[in-house]
Amino acid sequence: MSEEKNPKIDAIRKALEDKKAEGVAVYDVRGRSSITDTAVVASATSAPHLRALSVAVQRAVREACGEGARISGDAESAWIVLDYFDAMVHLFLPDARAYYDIEALWR
Repeated sequence: MSEEKNPKIDAIRKALEDKKAEGVAVYDVRGRSSITDTAVVASATSAPHLRALSVAVQRAVREACGEGARISGDAESAWIVLDYFDAMVHLFLPDARAYYDIEALWR
């Protein structure tokens, strides 16, 4: 990601770090994705942790930017996507993250 300040991405990153997400990665995908500018990927250790990460990110972005997310998936599916249009947050359980390997799209 470029060095420019982005309050939304900063809020997302801090929420994930505060809730002990694993393997947090932020990708600047401008020019490589037609659907978003930034992709954030992180892992949870369990389904309850996955739910907690999702809630924490939603709360942090709402407080920082006043924005709500379109949400797909749930903890039982092992993958939750929070779509903020210019940023997409992909939260996974470890096996699902390895299986779908969406980060290969941006490496």
